[in-house]
Amino acid sequence: MTRRKKIVITVIATVFILPILAIAAIDILATLFPSSEHTYTHELLLPMTPVKDQGDTELCWAYAMLATIETEHLLRGDSVNLSPRYLGRMLKNYSLSTSHSSLATQSRERAMGQTALNLLERYGVVGYDVFPDDATAQLPTPKNVFLLGAKYTPLEFAHSVCAPDEYIGLTSVPDSPYYQKIIVPIPDNWEHNRLLNIPIDSLRRHVNRALHHRHPVCYESPAHAMCIVGLARDEERRAYYVMKNSWGTRQPHDGLVYMPVRHALRDVAAVYMTREAYEGR
Repeated sequence: MTRRKKIVITVIATVFILPILAIAAIDILATLFPSSEHTYTHELLLPMTPVKDQGDTELCWAYAMLATIETEHLLRGDSVNLSPRYLGRMLKNYSLSTSHSSLATQSRERAMGQTALNLLERYGVVGYDVFPDDATAQLPTPKNVFLLGAKYTPLEFAHSVCAPDEYIGLTSVPDSPYYQKIIVPIPDNWEHNRLLNIPIDSLRRHVNRALHHRHPVCYESPAHAMCIVGLARDEERRAYYVMKNSWGTRQPHDGLVYMPVRHALRDVAAVYMTREAYEGR
């Protein structure tokens, strides 16, 4: 996600283009910045790498998808810490090398979680330590990844942490055929990615089952993207998804966001999980 001020500006601009999505985005902002605090009890909380800070970029999709991959590896007994800014750099390279007409009309940093997976397959990824949040335009693009005495290209490294087709993308669009892949109808999908369309109740069951089987889920709405890492209840027993944000730890709850399940499912554009998680394993 971008910072609050930038999101509000984006929402206001969207009103003139996509009023329905704008209203949903405003509702999400109210959820992320509640007028009163609640006391949350965790029913489930998965391990996480340190919360990162996307600053004033619009790379929430990259931060959320890589956070999902990182937690998945932690649960396998492995540890990787990946660079979202590298994917941001690769997106710029892609935009310069393609004549994609839709890309030229979009903010060059906005995209989907599926875009992050596509960039991993195209350009690879590197570690956060060599290309951190404060990487500047002057920092050279890393050509190699060194890990445990081995040398990899970014593409080789990416394939070691995220195999092609390891993740499945899901959406829920009522006026499109279910159990078929459809183009997700949001502006950030300028690649025209096709995700599996399923009923919203089925999507909720898959998300909750994935979490209970200890798999993280990448979540995105028209306004933002985050990684779902847990389930919680407030003092009135209302259900929340615990989401890892990318605004650093200066926000409340040390960088976590507690989003009511009903809001999250109402505003969902897409979710991503491993095929193992989707199959309930």
